[in-house]
Amino acid sequence: MFSNRERMCRREFLARGTKAAVAGIFASGALASSNNSQTSYPAKDNAVDERINMAIWYEVDTSWPQRPAGISWGAVPGVVLDQKGHIWISTRFEPQVQEYDADGKFLRGWGDKTLKTTHYLRIDHDGNVWVADCGRHVMRKFTADGKLLLTLGTPDEPGEDQTHLNAPTDVAITPSGELFVSDGYGNSRIVHFDSNGRFIKAWGKKGVAPGEFNTPHCIGIDSKGHLYVADRSNVRVQVFDQEGRFLDQWRNIVVPWGLCVTDSDEIWVCGSSPMHLRKGDTTLGAPPKDQVLMRFNPQGKLLQLWTIPKGLDDQEKPGELNWAHGIAVDSKGDVFLGDIKGKRVQKFVRHADPRA
Repeated sequence: MFSNRERMCRREFLARGTKAAVAGIFASGALASSNNSQTSYPAKDNAVDERINMAIWYEVDTSWPQRPAGISWGAVPGVVLDQKGHIWISTRFEPQVQEYDADGKFLRGWGDKTLKTTHYLRIDHDGNVWVADCGRHVMRKFTADGKLLLTLGTPDEPGEDQTHLNAPTDVAITPSGELFVSDGYGNSRIVHFDSNGRFIKAWGKKGVAPGEFNTPHCIGIDSKGHLYVADRSNVRVQVFDQEGRFLDQWRNIVVPWGLCVTDSDEIWVCGSSPMHLRKGDTTLGAPPKDQVLMRFNPQGKLLQLWTIPKGLDDQEKPGELNWAHGIAVDSKGDVFLGDIKGKRVQKFVRHADPRA
């Protein structure tokens, strides 16, 4: 047993020893820090520490466009930019084809009973406007002011041969004027015409194998001439050369409703996330369960994913989409989106931190 004095001396000895040990630890740490730069901790850099938004984000421009009185919209299945940066839309309300400048000023509109049920539209390298009319089973070429120049297919006669189409959905156009029509609601094929509208060949049939289709809903072309087909009900994008040879498929990533190819060969797709065919649905993805946009490179690598709130029928708020269908992207990265239930086209302005 220790006396009271011995216990006090013991506690004082232990306390001094602990202080010395702690001091030794800090001393050795300081020595290690001075000798090993990897374990040093630099002073806080406020320029680096501040919050950085690494995400690209978009803001709807509620002032775009400025429609004059008397110009209305129905469903907006098609949106495309021309070489001047003007935005063209196809809508299921007269005038069915409308042109707006980059600031949203209405420039002109045309289209009457010549067109029945518009789908996608495209602008060729001569500035002519091609409109898919799935209601009349034709693809039609117009001048920019609406003069009819050429009709592919036989009006009001669906079929599947060299002179008939069946509810065609879209067309991709090469710089030389070669045409590739996605003959997609009634048939399941791609039809190749020359620049004068003469039939060359067709490929594809109903099915799920590579090169087969289930609602080829949209088609685009890149600078190398590769064709990208939104094979909607097969939940994939298929890639072909111009001879119809299958090159690739991007499966189970998106139910593709619409796509566009930018000048830098980025492929933008709008649609919904993968889903199954539900009881009572006539086609997969209609109605969609959500609204997504994806940006791919030509090899199918996903570069960007963006989700947009899905609006309620007839109650859509600015910035919401309901059956996103038509898509176009300008040189600034701003995105123009047309939808079916929302019956409008909206401009989404791109924002990004320059350091991201």
